[in-house]
Amino acid sequence: MPVAQLRADFTLREVVPPPAPDAWVPSPLPGVDRHMLDRLGDEVARATSVVRYAPGSFFDRHVHGGGEEFLVLAGTFSDEHGDCPAGFYVRNPPGTSHVPFSKDGCTILVKLWQFCEGDTEPVRIDTRATPWQPGRVAGLSVMPLHSHEGIDTALVRWAPHTRFQTHAHPGGEEIYVLDGVFHDEHGAYPAGTWLRSPRWSTHTPFTGAEGATILVKVGHLGAPMLQPPAANV
Repeated sequence: MPVAQLRADFTLREVVPPPAPDAWVPSPLPGVDRHMLDRLGDEVARATSVVRYAPGSFFDRHVHGGGEEFLVLAGTFSDEHGDCPAGFYVRNPPGTSHVPFSKDGCTILVKLWQFCEGDTEPVRIDTRATPWQPGRVAGLSVMPLHSHEGIDTALVRWAPHTRFQTHAHPGGEEIYVLDGVFHDEHGAYPAGTWLRSPRWSTHTPFTGAEGATILVKVGHLGAPMLQPPAANV
């Protein structure tokens, strides 16, 4: 069952390892399970989750009152707007609706109710066909995905044995490790790990022999987001 609060103190650093079999929680619809990462609210919530669709599973039509942002991690996610194979990044702005399903099954990383006022542009990017840009140090490549009012989302690819300078994140940082192993002075984070670092936190990230690809979101912690109905918080 959904919980009202899970890792909901955004002043704390949080690290969630790849999900064990018992970490998955059934959703209200059969065949759709969730690995909850953070949550503030009940079934209507500000939430970050990994969502797994079994083959043939679906959700009924629903409206995203606070918007939906997701990256397809595996399989193919579909709705009436088309198919999104692994690697698609999608933003459905507040007030949009759809009927999601997966014919053969899929897994997505999804964020709900994490849009700011005025962030209304739909986004659908096939990251497999989008060029990488040089990063700020040798060995880093960046693929910007979305930017609005100081909140930025990107893919970052780390070549093996790449090191970045110590730096702070005034608006916080959230990372999901897509492949390889990401490191900093606090630990090593294999694929499937989720990290959230609070505002003004610092670290010195690097990679070892494996390299890594990560999804990064910065600037959003403490930003004025749209809020779910008070009854659900």
